[in-house]
Amino acid sequence: MAARFHAGWSAGEIAEAGGVSVRTVYKWLERDRRGGAAALHNARSAPARVANRLTDPTIAEIARLRRERRLTGAAIAHRLRLKRSTVAGWLRKLGIGRLKLLQEKPPVVRYERERAGELIHIDIKKLGRFNRIGHRITGERRPGNHHRGWDFVHVAIDDATRLAYVEVLPDQKKESAKVFLERALTWLKHQRVGVEQVMTDNGSCYRSKLF
Repeated sequence: MAARFHAGWSAGEIAEAGGVSVRTVYKWLERDRRGGAAALHNARSAPARVANRLTDPTIAEIARLRRERRLTGAAIAHRLRLKRSTVAGWLRKLGIGRLKLLQEKPPVVRYERERAGELIHIDIKKLGRFNRIGHRITGERRPGNHHRGWDFVHVAIDDATRLAYVEVLPDQKKESAKVFLERALTWLKHQRVGVEQVMTDNGSCYRSKLF
């Protein structure tokens, strides 16, 4: 570009030949004038100075003061002679931005029966019925997809093995709950699982004498 300019080319001719704007031509000519060929190379995209950059020992000390001393971000910044915003940013990155995050969560204690059939769980999931496939599957939002009532998914799951028996029934009345339990017990028996106990919620069908 500079060679063409020194050879007598105009800025417009150089821009047309290079497929760039005249403004770009003048920018690169100015770089060549100030630094020669070395100035025409692309500069690094990374900033020369990164804000909030700290050494690893300093970051570790921020974490230690937070976890062991339960100090606030402002107190840590004052102690280490840092900006509050810098300390706050690192506390967020470390996942301890809030003091409540330092509290140890109690371990999840999950009861689980040891043998198949010792306890089965029974529940019902209600699902809406529609007259055609919805937009979440087809991707098309067309009018006229009317609600057509409900399907009731009755589920029985063995606590120890997670073996499940499922039926879709038209309602959640006590009669349906009763026959579902009977068929679930029969099916589980065919799987060589003898049921000892049944656990349900307080649904009216489960509290009925029939069930």
